[in-house]
Amino acid sequence: METNSNPDLNLSKLREKIYSLAIKKEIPSKYAKILKTFLNSYYEVLISHNQSVKFYLSLFDQFLTFVIKQFKYPYIFKLFHQAIRKPIDYYKFGIDFLTPLVDLSRSTTHGLNYLKEMTTLLKKKENVILFANHQIEADPQAISILLKDQFADFAEKLIFVAGTRVTTDPLAIPFSMGCNLLCIHSKKYIDVPPENKRKKQLHNKKTMELMVKLLSTGGQAIYVAPSGGRDRADTSGQIEVVPFDPQSVEMFYLMAKKAAFPTHFYTLALSTYHLLPPPEESELEIGEFRITKGGAIHLCFGPKVNMEKICKFHADMDKREKRKLRAEFLWRQVKKDYDKFPKS
Repeated sequence: METNSNPDLNLSKLREKIYSLAIKKEIPSKYAKILKTFLNSYYEVLISHNQSVKFYLSLFDQFLTFVIKQFKYPYIFKLFHQAIRKPIDYYKFGIDFLTPLVDLSRSTTHGLNYLKEMTTLLKKKENVILFANHQIEADPQAISILLKDQFADFAEKLIFVAGTRVTTDPLAIPFSMGCNLLCIHSKKYIDVPPENKRKKQLHNKKTMELMVKLLSTGGQAIYVAPSGGRDRADTSGQIEVVPFDPQSVEMFYLMAKKAAFPTHFYTLALSTYHLLPPPEESELEIGEFRITKGGAIHLCFGPKVNMEKICKFHADMDKREKRKLRAEFLWRQVKKDYDKFPKS
């Protein structure tokens, strides 16, 4: 419920602050435009969701402070980044910042029986890898928002395989700092610029080796989006679940087999697109516009997948064909669950 008698005054002050930051060159003018657009859309959703504008605009002000710091002293992520909870709790900040954008009354979580299976396995020090689709930068926070009541521990400990964008964009970094991340260079960025390709490949190799070490400690849950990018709308406005990359799926499958503890594979379908839609076209340049529309979000955990059984009746297939078959099987499961979500 609104607690501020003059919410427009708070909005004006933040707009002026962003303008001042650009004038003083504390942030590039491009980012000032991005922040203004984001602020305006954030404010509109607060009003439409009948949220406390005063409180949440104060969070946006805190977000600006974090962004300014990133331009002055960019945070460098390690191969495995553990969520920063002290002295600033970036995990809590991310959830608090995104929660007012979510229409919780219409949001849904399905497949909780499979999630319970996973938590039982984790307690036995066995591992779980979730093959999932990916829609927005804030998918980790969206997952936590829907799981915080019944599965808070699972949400807080979940490790995300993170690509270049969320660990290099100053507007994404404050949210990424609150997540557990295995940091890689996605295929889209691996040869940009070309002279760094070998270095990035070596980085990814080290990250995968580190993942095996983590899995060998047992009790790890890892989210990976093997599509290598976010789902986007087609020409008719329908969101398309991007097919999974067979090489990516195979990499995580093979790495998991090297671990000292068993690893179990599940799927996760999520619908978060309207919370913070990506640009219509995939962009290589860091610094995209963010316009939140708010709305309901949805999760669906799928059944455990026997990766060997997928190819059981296809012994005549070569390795490449089997990789493709596994990727298609996982993608179809995610797509099937995704298609059950409400369309509005």
